[in-house]
Amino acid sequence: MELIGAQWRKSSRSGQGECIEVADNLPDVVGVRDSKDPAGPALIFTPQTWRAFVAFAKRG
Repeated sequence: MELIGAQWRKSSRSGQGECIEVADNLPDVVGVRDSKDPAGPALIFTPQTWRAFVAFAKRG
């Protein structure tokens, strides 16, 4: 799947280190990719699944 129009960002907490990047500006999907390999594959999630993952991660 092409993520045309994706605006990739990474956490401000990552500093200059390599991290994942997230594109959550698209209406139907959220993309996640490795910042070391921006041309590589991306994982694709529904917005609902992504929100559930983030909520779970925040709970620790």
